[in-house]
Amino acid sequence: MAQPTFIEVQKALAGADYPSSRDELVEHAKTRKADEGVVDALQRLPRQQYGGPDEVSRDIAEVTGESND
Repeated sequence: MAQPTFIEVQKALAGADYPSSRDELVEHAKTRKADEGVVDALQRLPRQQYGGPDEVSRDIAEVTGESND
């Protein structure tokens, strides 16, 4: 399965409320019909709680190996 891009993850999380738990972010992405790769990457996020999209972006870059600079 191909790793999702930073942009794909951000699109899947559009409209998400913060702070959110990792599980809430996963559920939000699923309701937006996110690709399986995006959901998998979100499930692998290391933190249990996220205060905003910047925190998600940093951890997604680590999980997927993509730099978001």
